[in-house]
Formats: sequence, C-alpha cells, structure tokens
Amino acid sequence: MNATIAALLVQDGLTNGLLYALIALSILQVFLVTKVLWLPAGELVAFGALTMGVLNAGKVPGTVWLLPCIGLAALLSWGWTAWRTQSWRGLGRQVAYSVLYPVAASALVYVLAASLLSPVVRGVLTLMLVAPMGPLLYTAVFRPILHTTILTKLIVAVALHVVLVGAGLLFFGPEGLRSAPIVAGRIDVGFTRLSYQLILVAVVSLVLMIALWAYFERTLWGKALRATAMNRLGARLVAVRTEAAGLIAFGIAGGIGALAGVLISPITTVYYDSGFLLGLKGFIGVVCAGMVSFPLAVLGALGVGLLDAFASFYASSLRDVIVFAALVPVLMWRSLYVHHEEEES
Repeated sequence: MNATIAALLVQDGLTNGLLYALIALSILQVFLVTKVLWLPAGELVAFGALTMGVLNAGKVPGTVWLLPCIGLAALLSWGWTAWRTQSWRGLGRQVAYSVLYPVAASALVYVLAASLLSPVVRGVLTLMLVAPMGPLLYTAVFRPILHTTILTKLIVAVALHVVLVGAGLLFFGPEGLRSAPIVAGRIDVGFTRLSYQLILVAVVSLVLMIALWAYFERTLWGKALRATAMNRLGARLVAVRTEAAGLIAFGIAGGIGALAGVLISPITTVYYDSGFLLGLKGFIGVVCAGMVSFPLAVLGALGVGLLDAFASFYASSLRDVIVFAALVPVLMWRSLYVHHEEEES
C-alpha cells in the first residue's frame, strides 16, 4: 500500500463513517428518549437510497404506496388506543398527518416521477416520502408499548425490522439501485482527488450534527428531550409531554435516515436488505459510546468507517466479519470499565 491508496481508503472510510455517524445519532437519541433500540434505522436509509435511485431512473418509487400504508397503520393504532381510553383529542391532526399528508406527498411524487428532475429536487421528494415514516412508525408500533420493558421493545423492534425488509422487497424488488451524484466532479488536493459528492456528504453531515447539538442545547423542546432521556417520570412531573417527546425523537430519526439515504445513494449500490448492515454498523458506534454519549458515538462510527474501508482493501470478503469482530474487545473493555467503576463506588 502506498500513500495514494491509503489516502483514498481514508477518504472512503471517513465518508462512510460520517453516514454511520448519522445512523448512530438517530439510534442513540431514540433510545435515550424512549428506551427503544431503533434497529430499523438502517431500513429508512435503504428506503431513502432506493427511492432516490428509482427517481433517478424516471420511475415511480415504491414508497408512494408504502408511506400511505404506514400512515393507515398509524391511524388504526392511534384509533385503537383512543377507543380504549375514550380520549379522541387530536383526531383531526392525526388524520391529517397519517392520511392526508401521505396521500398528498405520494400523489405529488407520482405525478413528477417521470419528469426530468434535478438531483436536488429528487432529494427533496425523497425526504418528503421517507422522513415521515419515523414518527408514523412510532405512532403505529411503539407508542402503545412505551410502558413496557426494554426487552419487549427490543423484540418489537426486531419484528418491525423483519417487516420492513419484506416491505422493501415487495415495493422495490431484489435489484440494487444507485443514483447519479448530487454534485458531479472532482477537485485535486495534493496527491489525491476529492469528489464533490464526498465534500457534500462531509459538509451536510457536520452541519446536521451541529444543528442537532444546538437543538438539544439551546431549544426548549431539545431540553425537554434531554430531560425525558435522563428521567422519564421526572419529566412528566414537570409537565413534559413524554409521548410528544417520543414523536419528536422518531421524527428526527426519520429525517436523519432519509437524508443519509439520499447522501449514500450515489456512493454505493443499495438493495432492499442493505439497511441491516448499515444499521448494525451505526449501532457499533452507539455501543462504543456506552449508549449515552453523542460525541463518542460519532467518533466510534468514524472508526467503524475507517476499519471498514481498510478491511475491504486487505480482505474484502471478510470486511463485515472484521468490523463486527471489532465490537468484541469494545464490549470487553466497557464491561471491565463499568465493573471497575462499581468497585470504586
């Protein structure tokens, strides 16, 4: 390996690492607020990339049918809970968000799909279709079981992951898709060349991370989410609407997943089941952070991206095995570290 190859691998690793970092942030903030291990995070990334790829081919993406189906499931779940509690407050808002918006957004994309669209417009349409899936899935699946144990939520999350993988196969088919770069071209930097797509990924990812930090640190609802993450009962006692906090957390996760899908679509070919590996690699970053720290989650995800890139160069057939095997020493170290802290206390 020479310096040029090493630079290219670092470039590729940091690009993928930033995308893994976005996934890690979505998983971590959902877990802290709702105690739901957001395993289907990768599926939203895959849906975003596949939608972008289908629109790039001038065809109608399967998400125009998938989004209304999820919206209908959310409305039925909300209606069942409302009937059991005899509380129908917010029915109009729920109908608008679960039915009217999905139908309107899907109809708009259906009409515009065959038109000659710029990459930016395709990205916006993708965000319109995929980002709302996060809060809709929260309403349909997780909102009724927020009072249950973490293990129950984990089992439901695994079941939802399987359902979404099947939905991906049904609505997109088994073929992989890849879209054209949002920003084409390259720039020479020393002895290597950087693509504008890579620069776009880096800039968007960093801006989003800074925006998330500002949201959690400077806004009222961001502080409410932090309060819910620290003590759910205490947050309720000071009038924080914990169910609304969960909705916001899943809304952020849906937006991050859709945006990551748009960014990754020109970089690699994505299949209906690619979300599983993407979500697991983002989850490794979360584990490296001990499920508590956003900065450490980002650093862990960047490390996963670099390890993934160099492993693909030295042993491409074993790259995923190497990446996941790296989780073992991290878990051992964290186990010894926590045990040492408990002994000291």
